[in-house]
Amino acid sequence: MSVLTVHEPEHHTDRTAGPLPGLRLDALPRLTTTVPREYVHRASVAEVFLTGCTRIDETHFALTGQWPRAHTYFNSPNGLRHDPLQVAETIRQAGLCLAHAELGVLLGQHFVMWDLNWTVMPDQLLIGATPSDFTVEVAIATEGRRNAVTVRRRVEVTIRRDGRTTATGNASFTCLTPETYRRLRGDALSVPPRTEPEEHPVRMDPAEVGRTRPGEVVLAPTDRPQRWLLAPDTRHPVMFDHAGDHIPGMVLLEAARQASCALLGPAATLTPVQMSTEFHRYVEFASPCWVEATPLPEQRDGWAGFLVTGSQDGKTVFTTSVSGPVARY
Repeated sequence: MSVLTVHEPEHHTDRTAGPLPGLRLDALPRLTTTVPREYVHRASVAEVFLTGCTRIDETHFALTGQWPRAHTYFNSPNGLRHDPLQVAETIRQAGLCLAHAELGVLLGQHFVMWDLNWTVMPDQLLIGATPSDFTVEVAIATEGRRNAVTVRRRVEVTIRRDGRTTATGNASFTCLTPETYRRLRGDALSVPPRTEPEEHPVRMDPAEVGRTRPGEVVLAPTDRPQRWLLAPDTRHPVMFDHAGDHIPGMVLLEAARQASCALLGPAATLTPVQMSTEFHRYVEFASPCWVEATPLPEQRDGWAGFLVTGSQDGKTVFTTSVSGPVARY
């Protein structure tokens, strides 16, 4: 069994050289810290939700983590619950962390996410008086030859709080060397993200898409009622935490949630409890991406479901089905 730990530097000027009187070093409690931010491909330590990783056997791992009570982005509009999309980000981080810490994937390699699916129990997202500690049980399966450059891995994830299941999900990804990634991306690597706000059209009103701040809105209206332009603010500190050559997958999940809320109208909002996404192509900065949503039939009372599709240059780039309870005001 191996444990991922982060070692402190050997010399500190603000503490004595030896242990405190009466204490042995091996008797001190293990202190909580985050896993290295590089392991989850985040620039800000504040956006790292995992705190530890333990290998159970060759394919099973136990992780720990913590969601902050007052996250600037992953909170419900009323601030009482964690945003369900934080589950998706946690699954993403779990796969990345295990790949680097346990599977021998080098830092600097690129990840291609193929799909991401999850179901959350809304009553387990309540924000309490203390930060939300959680555990993550992960099983990893390898699809294809283990020594292949483009071997695909699938993770099956269960997130628990206080021993109760909070969410389940799965995702599959491929790891690419920098050389392979450069060949794959070609000229797209030289296209910088658009950062000037005047280049973007007027976005939807936050209340129409289930958000509270204008900077969180990623959709702009079009002349068609069920179609929007993907128009995120690339300066957003969470959605665009680190530099990249394409629109991040988490932004596409947010677009699917916002398109679903937009179809419900300004007096209603949907809490995404189930979401299944397939990523078909990278969403580039250089050309418009159109987001369309249609209702799904046969939803239980008080629920709604939608199929959301993104297209760019005439090709489908992602598809998402999302469903959950609807709150009307």
